Amino acid sequence: MPQRFSSERLSLHIGAELNGMDLAAALDADDVSAIREQLLEHHVLFFRDQQVDAEALKTLARHFGSIDVHAFGRHLEGDPEVGLLDQTKPEQDGANRWHTDSTFMPHPPFGTILAAVRLPFIGGDTSWASSHAAYDRLSPQIQEMLCKLSATHDVSGPLLRAVAGGHSVGSIDEVRAQWPPISHPVVCRHPETGRPMLFVNSNFTTHINGIPEAESAALLKFLFEHIRTPELQVRFRWQEGSVVLWDNRCTQHYASADYQERRIMHRVTIAGSWAPN
Repeated sequence: MPQRFSSERLSLHIGAELNGMDLAAALDADDVSAIREQLLEHHVLFFRDQQVDAEALKTLARHFGSIDVHAFGRHLEGDPEVGLLDQTKPEQDGANRWHTDSTFMPHPPFGTILAAVRLPFIGGDTSWASSHAAYDRLSPQIQEMLCKLSATHDVSGPLLRAVAGGHSVGSIDEVRAQWPPISHPVVCRHPETGRPMLFVNSNFTTHINGIPEAESAALLKFLFEHIRTPELQVRFRWQEGSVVLWDNRCTQHYASADYQERRIMHRVTIAGSWAPN
């Protein structure tokens, strides 16, 4: 069956815009399979001119897995499955740091769907980076070293920022008790493609295990700066009707905090069944 949409690659390593697909319509198995294939190839997919409400976002998410309720983020009243990002001072919530969502979990999310609801007149772009390309661009010597290491991921930093900014619905003690610090390999393999990827991020990774503190800090600083390499990235300018689906397992993202008007997004997170290894 021919595809009912076209795909336009937006950068060498990450990102494609899919045109001609109505996400509010019923998707059949071929549609879902095609989207998943595109997601595995491009890691983040952009859809424009969509008319989707919260229920449509949840229906789309369930084609790829169960819905994950965020550990502490705000959500629509009466519907914890739909996260609410309602911001006028975005620099306070930590989204303007390169990160992979919820790596403090034993099974981090599969992916995320984000839909524009209200946009500022200017600003508020989001960028994504490929964790595969980040690993591939390292020297073989550094790759070999990193493959032997693990790192600790901790919810505390983003949680404290969310509480301070009024973006949290959970108490600090409750969330920390539910999600204690956890270790993941510094380099993981994608559970579907098997490709290696760098798996540390500046929001949740606190230190490299088993090496002195100074060495850990220096190594993490290098890796956090490495993900900022422009050639690893794609940048998206939101418009009314924009929807983005990304593979959280092999990407990091960064929300530009360059706006002062209100910006509202709806987010649905697809639960993960994989364990980084």
